[in-house]
Amino acid sequence: MRRLLQFKAGLLFAFVLLTSVAFAQDKKPMASPRDSVSGKAAGSTLTINYGSPSVKGRKIWGDLEPWGKVWRAGANEATTFTTTKAIKVEGKELAAGTYGFFLIPNENGTWAVIFNKVAKQWGAFKYDEKQDALRVNVKVKKAAAHERLVYTISAKGFSLLWDTTEVPVSVK
Repeated sequence: MRRLLQFKAGLLFAFVLLTSVAFAQDKKPMASPRDSVSGKAAGSTLTINYGSPSVKGRKIWGDLEPWGKVWRAGANEATTFTTTKAIKVEGKELAAGTYGFFLIPNENGTWAVIFNKVAKQWGAFKYDEKQDALRVNVKVKKAAAHERLVYTISAKGFSLLWDTTEVPVSVK
């Protein structure tokens, strides 16, 4: 009887040890972790939720993100943009709501900024221009190098910063 109890205790110990080792495996950090930023502009709360990729020594514009192609403005799931009140983006009306947010980078420095009615999308694979709520053009700027893609929000609007590029968007 005593040996049977010792055997069962040994089995239980081995089981606990093996399962704890399995659960303790190191998880690799996500290559493009989800991030979000919220702030006030034009009397509205703006929230941008996005995947934040890194440059990792790659050529971003015109290579990883080709010129003239719709881009999800982040990594993995499409970026979402939420405004709690109607705002004017680059002088054009955008109703309160949550939108899929896309960009079309152009080598000439004028990029299309797109607010699409379909907020939840994987990448831009099923992007449908007919679902655009608003499309405006902005001039990009040179910026200090940013390894990781980030968005910032200020009283004047918001910006995407990645690599050595800033995409400023005016909100009133």
